[in-house]
Amino acid sequence: MQPAESLTDLALGIVVLVLAVRLHRARLAHRHWEASFWWAGTAALAGAVHHGVIVRWPRWGDLSWTIISAMVVVAISYLLAATVAEVLGPGRARAFWLLRSLGLIAYAVLALTGHAGIAAILSCESLTMACILVLWGWAALHRHPLARPVLLGVLASGAAGAVQALSPAVTAWVGLDPTSSYHLAQIVGMALVYRAATRPLREVAAADLLAESVA
Repeated sequence: MQPAESLTDLALGIVVLVLAVRLHRARLAHRHWEASFWWAGTAALAGAVHHGVIVRWPRWGDLSWTIISAMVVVAISYLLAATVAEVLGPGRARAFWLLRSLGLIAYAVLALTGHAGIAAILSCESLTMACILVLWGWAALHRHPLARPVLLGVLASGAAGAVQALSPAVTAWVGLDPTSSYHLAQIVGMALVYRAATRPLREVAAADLLAESVA
């Protein structure tokens, strides 16, 4: 068993699912944001089960990681869909599939050359994340109100992912292994993305409050 990894993944999953519920109530937030959080939170809870239970059986562990990786892919796909909708406007399905196909084609090439696997899936998803960053970078140049907050959240999530590559001797300073440290760091990234996605709602609420005070 991997108790630290399991507990921190559980914490991540609970926080992200709570944010997903709050996004559902925030009617001004695009539905793709909500879907991304639901899938990411569910993947984290599945990771908690994997680390806490399924690792006892290596054969089932491989299947478990495959399923969790697929959930992460879906979460990232919805993040891209939300980005396309916010930056390029609704009804841009063609643009979404064009960008999404980059990661899918890359994985297909790896699979055909005998390099299929979980690591390959996640590596190819970096192309999708790159598309997300490019779109929000373009949006920032055009003064999109959500650009900087979203970029901050996505970059924080990316930095959290980099924590996994740290030496255990480094993360030992906080009493955790790299994977557990990543889980906790990812909470910060997801919270920042949530705050960015709900910014329109807060702005409307502030405007309503100002209108009431004037009246």
